[in-house]
Amino acid sequence: MAPPVTERGLKSVVWQKIKATVFDDCKKEGEWKIMLLDEFTTKLLASCCKMTDLLAEGITVVENIYKNREPVRQMKALYFISPTSKSVDCFLRDFASKSENKYKAAYIYFTDFCPDSLFNKIKASCSKSIRRCKEINISFIPLESQVYTLDVPDAFYYCYSPDPSNANGKDAIMEEMAEQIVTVCATLDENPGVRYKRYKTDGKEKEAILEEDDDLWVRIRHRHIAVVLEEIPKLMKEISSTKKATEGKTSLSALAQLMKKMPHFRKQITKQVVHLNLAEDCMNKFKPNIEKLCKSEQDLALGTDAEGQKVKDSMRVLLPVLLNKNHDNYDKIRAILLYIFSINGTTEENLDRLIQNVKIENDSDMIRNWSYLGVPIVPPSQQSKPLRKDRSTEETFQLSRWTPFIKDILEDAIDNRLDSKEWPYCSQYPAVWNGSGAVSARQKPRTNYLEDRKNGSKLIVFVIGGITYSEMRCAYEVSQAHKSCEVIIGSTHILTPRKLLDDIKMLNKPKDKVSFIKDE
Repeated sequence: MAPPVTERGLKSVVWQKIKATVFDDCKKEGEWKIMLLDEFTTKLLASCCKMTDLLAEGITVVENIYKNREPVRQMKALYFISPTSKSVDCFLRDFASKSENKYKAAYIYFTDFCPDSLFNKIKASCSKSIRRCKEINISFIPLESQVYTLDVPDAFYYCYSPDPSNANGKDAIMEEMAEQIVTVCATLDENPGVRYKRYKTDGKEKEAILEEDDDLWVRIRHRHIAVVLEEIPKLMKEISSTKKATEGKTSLSALAQLMKKMPHFRKQITKQVVHLNLAEDCMNKFKPNIEKLCKSEQDLALGTDAEGQKVKDSMRVLLPVLLNKNHDNYDKIRAILLYIFSINGTTEENLDRLIQNVKIENDSDMIRNWSYLGVPIVPPSQQSKPLRKDRSTEETFQLSRWTPFIKDILEDAIDNRLDSKEWPYCSQYPAVWNGSGAVSARQKPRTNYLEDRKNGSKLIVFVIGGITYSEMRCAYEVSQAHKSCEVIIGSTHILTPRKLLDDIKMLNKPKDKVSFIKDE
């Protein structure tokens, strides 16, 4: 007679795991137990074992946890249930009080991670009646040796329904399925690489919320885009690899611990994918036309090219921008302004010629109104340009060579080098700041201003009329370079190049013709 065929594959693996983590864990020679199952665990056990298998493990009766049952107080009960409120509440009803307990004691085994709220509820209610409380991390049903199901029949509706009101339901069910798939990998003792087929876009824009509690956003928001494009993929690789979990043979317990951390990992990776997509979108807009525009702007702003050679004829740098049909009027106006700034003002005749040739008569106030800010557009006489610090030795990108003037001011303020005539005090400053001998009796004397800075000073700056993102970046850079002083920068609003020109254009308009848009 041929030996019986022993089934192999997924069903066998699941049964062996249940046998080892549940039945062997609570087995006692000659002791019979009652087994309580919920809807999911009933399907799970039915898929991988028979009643004779349960009898061999000391189970005399299998009951439905949801149904009313007669108490059997002389026997212990084995609860194999899902970590849901419904199943936990049914368990708690079986052990409502010592005099009304339905069973002698309880052994609880959860299919998956039990939330702290449910675990604490059990602990507070009937901890003295519990002999075991464990999670075994099997949250799927093995249908065949190579087939499994997550038993989530409503997933199809939530994932494919066009109704936008189902978005929250879809997110929740996707999270649940991801956690279940992890238990498949843990049960098979596998930690695989993961690939997915990209879902086709439906043409709708998705909103990415960029907030202070997004550590990655805080870390990269003021960095150069070239650095961001290099850094994000590295971070994704670090998180997804999780070397301790991937190198060598991984134990089931280690995989179970990893599974509990997976929601955190997924959130991190999701954030990185969002930021990588944003960076790539920026680069896609940057490459076709903006790259050449940036080079011209940097040359005009600095008066030198990328090799440090002085720009001898600013008009030769400006003309390619004005002749390029891919640049809009805002781009051309910015270039004209940089040209005028570079030569420290121009003549009325030259300005008129530029405005007419570029056909920006309707937007000419974007140029002329800078005079209201004290910027020499058509100066009555030649004025000297303010001296700038030599930053030629500082490492930077070729298309980001310009350093905002505010960085000079921040550094000089920290080093106490601001000209007191140009930057007078409007209130009495502390004795420690100017180094005088007069010190308040309530104030601990310090040797000098630098000593005061070592104790954690702050430089608080406010700019009237708006600040740009590059100026905001300077606050972080200066704080990083001067560890003992934190720069806090603020303004009336945030400026973009386009918004700045629009604001400039409005300066000479009647109040009832001007609209103000608040920062988003």
